[in-house]
Amino acid sequence: MARCSVEYQGRLTTELPEAVRLLMIKGDGTLLIHNDRRGKPLNWMSPPCRLVEEDINDADSTGDGATRDAPEGTKSIWTVTNKAGEHLVVYVYDVQHDSQHHLGQDPGLVKDGVEAHLQKLLAEHVETFGSGWTLVRREYPTAIGPVDLLCRDEEGKPVAVEIKRRGEIDGVEQLSRYLELLNRDPILAPVSGVYAAQEIKPQARTLAEDRGIRCLVVDYDELKGTADSGLRLF
Repeated sequence: MARCSVEYQGRLTTELPEAVRLLMIKGDGTLLIHNDRRGKPLNWMSPPCRLVEEDINDADSTGDGATRDAPEGTKSIWTVTNKAGEHLVVYVYDVQHDSQHHLGQDPGLVKDGVEAHLQKLLAEHVETFGSGWTLVRREYPTAIGPVDLLCRDEEGKPVAVEIKRRGEIDGVEQLSRYLELLNRDPILAPVSGVYAAQEIKPQARTLAEDRGIRCLVVDYDELKGTADSGLRLF
């Protein structure tokens, strides 16, 4: 945390007047400059780049332009240069807090509720589509890509299921192409379709139903078995 001003020269020229800001240097060399009012940084420099920190008291008067033109009261200068020749210069007037932390190995972001999870749960709970349904195969192959699920309904008729988190028109078009191919197979035909998603846009529903495709909105939490069916205050 430091009172500083910032100058950038590259694709354009920008300036951040003197104020207290958060200066963050990550282990990969990224420099981020934040204030207290925006989620995104005010300015940044991504690696690969080179950061040089210079104490103004030790600076040579014949140094670079940043040193010669440093504003009055500058205690140190951070000069960051990337391979494109862009320059970010931070003039530090007063350091209010300075700390260093090693975060260690990060396991990465674990996503829940992506299409692959939804597909797996629906395959395990194929009765969601109707009583007496059975699963033939996940990722049933076709010449233009795999169908998410190939099932048989209570009458034993094949049904192709396309699964999305958010059902939009492009998913309906995708399922339509699968159905066209699958219905050319005399062993499978006739094959009907189900468009399953956590949310289906009205335009997508209209198009699907116009093409004889059934739409099904699924509850991910209920499929996981985490939905509470008991009474709730809120």
